Amino acid sequence: MNAVQTYRYLQPSALRTAGLDLQTSGGPAANPRFFSGFLTTPAAAAAGLLAVAEVARTRYHQPVSPASLDPVVTGSRNRLRFESFSGCCGVYARMDVVPAGFDGEVVGHGTTNVDVNPPLREALARVGGIEPLHLAVGPDDLTVSTMEAAVVERKVPLPGRWMRGFAEVHVLTAGFEPRAEVPAAEAAAFLRRLPGGSDRSVLWAVPAGRTLRLTSRPAPGAVCLAGAGRLAALRGLLRHARTLRVYGPTVRTGSPAVPSTWELDTGSLRLSLTLSPEPYRGFSGEGAALLALAGDEVIDDAELVGALLSWDPTIDVVALAEAAGLPDDRVRAALAQLGTAGRVGYDVADAGYFHRVMPHDAGRAERDNPRLVGARTLVEQGAVRRDGDHATVRSGDEDYRVRRLPDGGFTCTCRWWAKHQGQRGPCKHALAVSMVAEVTA
Repeated sequence: MNAVQTYRYLQPSALRTAGLDLQTSGGPAANPRFFSGFLTTPAAAAAGLLAVAEVARTRYHQPVSPASLDPVVTGSRNRLRFESFSGCCGVYARMDVVPAGFDGEVVGHGTTNVDVNPPLREALARVGGIEPLHLAVGPDDLTVSTMEAAVVERKVPLPGRWMRGFAEVHVLTAGFEPRAEVPAAEAAAFLRRLPGGSDRSVLWAVPAGRTLRLTSRPAPGAVCLAGAGRLAALRGLLRHARTLRVYGPTVRTGSPAVPSTWELDTGSLRLSLTLSPEPYRGFSGEGAALLALAGDEVIDDAELVGALLSWDPTIDVVALAEAAGLPDDRVRAALAQLGTAGRVGYDVADAGYFHRVMPHDAGRAERDNPRLVGARTLVEQGAVRRDGDHATVRSGDEDYRVRRLPDGGFTCTCRWWAKHQGQRGPCKHALAVSMVAEVTA
């Protein structure tokens, strides 16, 4: 179910004589100002912001008329991050502006929505040259007492699915490793060779010298590329990029389709697109976070870990575990729980988590996951009977056999497992078994 948030902007975003004036909403204060300064590569920054906004307006699976959805911006010490999901939630876009990308200071920290309206998109498309571009995230002269006199309100049926997507993406990408690095010229040639936007095939990219070679079958070291046309948003930044880096999980011969991240690096900013395993699959339904959310201790752990987050550009899990007095695995589970509330994300380039805050009810994590709700009901009903690494779960009039695998995963005799083979997260029966196993451990 989508949640409808009301976003308030003091006035529309615009490209003015003094620079780029991005109006924001929400955060720790109404229309907060996170940053005021110059972007050192204005044309690249404009292209990257346009790409993030374009992904937010696009529905790659069963395309429809563009929506008007507002990207999320986070300011944290020496980093600005702009994020969005596609309308189908199958593409996650992020632009990270690193210290080399701005001449100014991040004067605050927080997360908010940015108004990227049609006039601003048209103005950004005309940005060129080498003159620095001034960026003010929020108006300089905002005062709470006068804000209501000139407010713009917009209702966006967005955050519910995006929040579930944020939770899933950060769990999935935390298991990624760098798989290839391709120079800009070869990257441009590779992207030009890709099938068009209507192609929904699942391909695999294999490092081949200074470029990538496409194949129809997975192999060790390959990166999944499902719906290659979904990488179109990278093309606007290609002329500014130095390298294309590709990230993905470990695959082997016969592996099913998996997500992947494709990142252009200009030296001053990074634009990345994370693709779902198949074009019709949205990240909001992947179920990767379910096992982490199933533990009885995870909510208490998340409260403790959340209180220790400090807006560092990269969260040090080992240091956080030491400060919290928890083992690493419980800290990572707590970060997964915090991710369902939008409080953390994962950056594959830094190989670390980062801190953000969104106006979202953390309790939705349970309500938004019917499998999690169903599993807790089964446990409360005493429906799980364990037998070593096996268990029988009584659900309705049926008995289902659940077996725990050596890698910590599960198999089940239910229809969900037969259909998805574990590729969309555990079924409710496996979740129930994991909950009972934790209690009796």
